[in-house]
Amino acid sequence: MSDADLALSIDQEVPPLRVEHRFAASRTTAVVGPNGAGKTTMLRVIAGLLRGDGTTRISLGDEVFRDGRVFVPPHRRGVALLSQDARLFPHLTVAENVAFAPSAQRMSRAEVRERVARWLAAAEVADLAGRKPDELSGGQAQRVAIARALAAEPRILLLDEPFRALDVDVASRLRALLRGLLADHGRTTIMVTHDPVDALGLAEDIVVLDQGRIVESGSTREVLTNPGSRFSASLSGINLFVGRIGEADAVVDDRGNAVVGTPGDDAPADGFAAETPAAATFSPRAVAVYLDAPHGSPRTALQATVRDVVPRGDHAVVNTDVADQVVAAEVTWAAVAELGLVTGLDVVLVVKASEVRVSAVAER
Repeated sequence: MSDADLALSIDQEVPPLRVEHRFAASRTTAVVGPNGAGKTTMLRVIAGLLRGDGTTRISLGDEVFRDGRVFVPPHRRGVALLSQDARLFPHLTVAENVAFAPSAQRMSRAEVRERVARWLAAAEVADLAGRKPDELSGGQAQRVAIARALAAEPRILLLDEPFRALDVDVASRLRALLRGLLADHGRTTIMVTHDPVDALGLAEDIVVLDQGRIVESGSTREVLTNPGSRFSASLSGINLFVGRIGEADAVVDDRGNAVVGTPGDDAPADGFAAETPAAATFSPRAVAVYLDAPHGSPRTALQATVRDVVPRGDHAVVNTDVADQVVAAEVTWAAVAELGLVTGLDVVLVVKASEVRVSAVAER
């Protein structure tokens, strides 16, 4: 394993990609952006599957993978790439697939067996060791692919939307599995995703790519809860309220603001422990706006200040500040006029608890 940063400098015309960034050692970075932004191209250049032009420079600490004179082939970089397609070798069993990289590293048979057993168990597929890929479900195949990638014990792990082809419940369980596997910080991980829950759940840092350029980067929490770029502000069109688990499945921020919801499919069977870092995700349509606290006792009522009001089709999106996080509400234009919603106005937001999903997020 390496504790050196991965430094990347790419300036090429085809496909267009102008990126200069340093990925922190032993951390997970999410890469998000619109389709065609250059996310997968960047991963393929890092992996060595695309050479890049002569100005490209990739280094891991003092070790150069690519520059004007050097090109280290993919198999010598210590990089593993996992995509949404498991791409298991069809003629090999599950155990043989996982053993492929350790065997290629010329380890002894005993060492290979130990590593295969360890990663099959970690990916929770030990009982599938003797099966062929065509006998596996999509979720099982992706678990095996994760085990195969990590059995190589790569210094850099690249994940290209690994959950995109899976059902939501299967993806949630795999997210929980991968969160545990990445928690040891034994490698530098870069993950392309369209899902903000994946980004928050797995990555400490985030990079926003648009038209081949980095338009925003930093802490995942800060970028997604207080976005500075148009894309990160519209990412999946949902609210992300980040804090820690409090009472009654509530996510509570540092100021005591709380959003109540229902644990997602990635929650442990006995629920999340108190103080677990977590995020509440919910649609702007689940948020109602009031000038004063409504009658009754809504489970989630947040004091907020209007940041701006922007059109969305025949409705308006009211972006508000709740302490240091942004929460959006979708309302009718009639409501905007009736309530007099303008920048700087103090309001109360009520969120339907039945439409809030609570998920664990990466520890900061």
